[in-house]
Amino acid sequence: MAKLNITLKKSMIGRNQRQRATVKALGLRKIGQTVTHDDTPQIRGMIHKIDFMLDVEEEA
Repeated sequence: MAKLNITLKKSMIGRNQRQRATVKALGLRKIGQTVTHDDTPQIRGMIHKIDFMLDVEEEA
């Protein structure tokens, strides 16, 4: 299964509660932090909700 490297690039200050909860569910805490997740429809949906705050790369 493919992997995704997800990096938080924008602050959560001023974001609504659902966006903050999505960032937390992805396992991100600090700007610049990177986590790796499997490429599943659930993860893609979470990325889609806050894509303006993230950098997403597919792991080779």
